[in-house]
Amino acid sequence: MIYIIQNYWQALLYSDGYQMTGVAMTLWLLTISCAIGFCLALPLSIARNAKNPVIWFPVWLYTFIFRGTPLLVQLLIVYTGLYSLDFVRNSPALNEFFRQGINCTIVAFALNTGAYTTEIFAGSIRETNFGEVDAARSFGMSQFTLYRRIILPSALRRALPVYSNEVILMLHSTTLAFTATVPDLLKVTKDAYSATYDPFDAFGLAALLYLCISFTLIFAFRKAEQHFLAFLKP
Repeated sequence: MIYIIQNYWQALLYSDGYQMTGVAMTLWLLTISCAIGFCLALPLSIARNAKNPVIWFPVWLYTFIFRGTPLLVQLLIVYTGLYSLDFVRNSPALNEFFRQGINCTIVAFALNTGAYTTEIFAGSIRETNFGEVDAARSFGMSQFTLYRRIILPSALRRALPVYSNEVILMLHSTTLAFTATVPDLLKVTKDAYSATYDPFDAFGLAALLYLCISFTLIFAFRKAEQHFLAFLKP
């Protein structure tokens, strides 16, 4: 255990400013994927509740595909499948983008969490009290103002407990990044195991680090729930 800590502590926790590894890479993948997925889910969750099938059906199809297939398969398709297409390889910008494993990983992770987050937010929007909507309309609010000031703030607060579970699951899913040659925490741990042949210490330390990150996220979300959902307490 001492050998693992002394020789891999820097790789597990340190970012040298040029290439992030270990915990730094894992946290970066989690943050950027959830941020993109969150921004993607906001408009899509509104479209998901539209009455026009031309609007809601493409969103439903997107969430159905990405929630119905394993994340590993999605990552392999983006990492190996897209680069084999002619229009990707013939485009200098796309060719350069999809040659980087980290870019492919972020795309796959963001699309996956975006699909789950879309359904979470869409369900929360459907649960909005009609009295709040009716009261806002009585004040003459436009549809855009209604969503911006009433529906979305209320829906996002109620969705917070479920969304926190999605973020934790996304943290666990970052362990798939090593399949795209991304040096995340699990990749560094596997390198440590290869160097020491001590699986218990190597993977035990990784489990401890994942546990600490999960506990920190859970604590932060619980504090946010206490603040934003205080009005729901009896």
